[in-house]
Parts: sequence; structure tokens; C-alpha cells
Amino acid sequence: MSVTTKAFDPLVDAVSEQVTQWRRYLHENPELSFQEENTSQFIYETLESFGGIELSRPTKTSVVGRIQGKQPGKVIAIRADMDALPIQEENTTEYISKNPGVMHACGHDGHTAMLLGAAKVLSERKDELQGEIRLFFQHAEELFPGGAEEMVQAGVMDGVDAIIGAHLWAPLKIGKIGVVYGPMMASPDTFYITVKGKGGHAALPHQTVDSIAIASQIVTNLQHIVSRNTDPLEQLVVSVTKFTGGTTHNVIPGSVEILGTVRSFDAEIRQSVPKTIERIVKGITEAHEADYHFDYEFGYRPVINDHQVTQVIEDTIVEVYGEKTLDRMKPNMGGEDFSAFQQKAGGCFFYIGAGNPEKEAVYPHHHARFEIDEDALEKGVRVFVHAAFKLLKQ
Repeated sequence: MSVTTKAFDPLVDAVSEQVTQWRRYLHENPELSFQEENTSQFIYETLESFGGIELSRPTKTSVVGRIQGKQPGKVIAIRADMDALPIQEENTTEYISKNPGVMHACGHDGHTAMLLGAAKVLSERKDELQGEIRLFFQHAEELFPGGAEEMVQAGVMDGVDAIIGAHLWAPLKIGKIGVVYGPMMASPDTFYITVKGKGGHAALPHQTVDSIAIASQIVTNLQHIVSRNTDPLEQLVVSVTKFTGGTTHNVIPGSVEILGTVRSFDAEIRQSVPKTIERIVKGITEAHEADYHFDYEFGYRPVINDHQVTQVIEDTIVEVYGEKTLDRMKPNMGGEDFSAFQQKAGGCFFYIGAGNPEKEAVYPHHHARFEIDEDALEKGVRVFVHAAFKLLKQ
């Protein structure tokens, strides 16, 4: 570990308890995507209290902080998201959500608190910076089209050389930090299908065009896309997640609605899947004299980590915490709008282990009893600070 690196540790130690308190305040006061007005004001005022940070509001509910070093150099961005989910919390902690039906059930409260902690440490060492650290407190990660794209369009990435971000990750046990080189998280796309049949009496189905029977065939045939229409070695998921039709036991409904998601990494496969879905829907409905309506929505781009920036994150983890902390993880089919920032500069998104059965941090993300081991917060602050300095020097 370098002398400079060691010098950060007392500052990170000093802010750790405050980071936990910030996280608990944010957890008690969650706000939904695009509605983070009080959250962004809290962030703005907290950053303002540190001094030495140039603040701006690129969108209504986002905040950007700029820490300028004495010497010119590269620009390194660190991103944290801040929005919550429409979930009624079922935890019983003293800092449970005070906003009924809204909950930080994905760890964004912790992400924001970690970046506030890093901001405090970095602002105290700004005279040693050769370049600029840019802090992105992003709104609306949970709701497409997402806040990242809005911030990019507002110009926050202008001049940025590299960007890093992290996700507190409950499936990864406390003490571990996970990195993925290259493709990390998939593009989450959505499809909507309406099968239009002819309703009628359930006892006389021959007088109807049975939308439920036809839609069921569509669901079955969609399972043939993966590994039958695409190379089985390619990473692709097609899942039907909603099937709605009918009102009672003796009426065949006139229509059925199907909703689902497609997850992929490869751009060519991503473009081909909606055509395949519609071909299947068209063929089956025509065979049974039904009609259909089909919509397809392309979501966030896949998160593709830059090799060089990821190497810096890995080196930082090993230098600060040792080889045993590092976990080289596989990609997963989740989605993240961090990818919007990566269109402008190389970046790395990594996982901080936050799962711990001894502290009941065992529930999955987006669960009403989701919780993190707060000991993970200190690790996020420390990696942000050390990696930012290391990236400025490259």
C-alpha cells in the first residue's frame, strides 16, 4: 500500500459513523423515481456543508458536485443513485421508512451515503488532487427511461475521462467486493402482446375465438426463442411475467394481455428478438383466426465494463483489503442505467458484498424485508476514495 493510500484511512474511519447515519436518514425518508426533491435537497445541503465543492442541479432532482484539485489533470466521475421503490416496508428496525408504500429496497440509500462519505474525504484532500473528481447523485435509476440518460443529455459527462459506480449486493456476503470484466449486466427490454379473439359462453367454445387457449400457445412457443432461434451459447433470457384475461368461470374473454421481458448483451441478438416474437405471435393468431397487437420497448443499454478501469478497481481492492476480498464474478441478466454514462467514457460498475445472515441481511433486492449489513458502507467509501486517486494518476 502506498504512503498516499495509507493517509486516507483515518479520514475514512472518521466519517464511517456519519455515513451510517446518513444512510439511515435516507432509508427513513425514501422517495420514488423522478420525485426525489427532499432527497436531492438533503444531498445538496450536506455537500455544501463540506465546503470546497462546486454544486449544480443538472436536472430537477439530481445533484452534481465538482472537486477541483490545485493542478490540472483528468476528470474522474463517481456515481450513486438515490431513488426508492413502491414497496411497503416490513422490517422492524428503528429507521424503518416513514413514507407509507415507499421503501429503499435496493440499497440506493447506502449508495448515496457512501458517495457523501467519499465526497467529504476527497474535499478534505482536494489540494492533493491533480485533476477533478466529479460526483453524480443520480435520480430515477428504477424507472425507464432513467435518470442517467437525462444527466448525460444535460452534459454532466463532458470532459470526463472515466467513471466508476458500485451496487451494494445482498447475494454477495459481507467482506467481499465483486468485479466483472467486459459485459456485466444485460439490456432489459419489455414486450407487450394483446391477443384479440371473440368472447362467448364457456359451454359453447366453438362459437368463440378462445383468446386464453391461443395466448397460452404463444407463451409456450416463446420458450423456443432461447436456444432454438438463437445460439445456445449466447446469453439471452425471454420471460413472460404477466398473463391477464377473463372475469369469471363461465365466460371466455375476448382478449388476453401478455407482458414480459427480454435480457441480452449482444446488439444483433437484441435487434432480432422482437422480430422473432412478433413472427410467433402473428403465426399463432392467424392459425386460429384471431388478431393481435404487439409493442416492444428497448430499455437500458447493457453495462459493459472497461478493462483498464476495471483493472484499477481490482488493484485497489487488493491493495486496500487483500486478495481474499476480491471476487471475480460472472455477468448477470439484471439491468442498470449506469450504462448511459459508459457511452461517453470508459467505466466500471462493481459490487460490494452486503449480505449477512447474522444481521438478517438475507432477503433479495426489491423485497419488503430487504436489508444490508451496514459494515459494507465503509468499504464503498474506501474503494471510491482510493480508486479515484489512482485513476487521476493514470
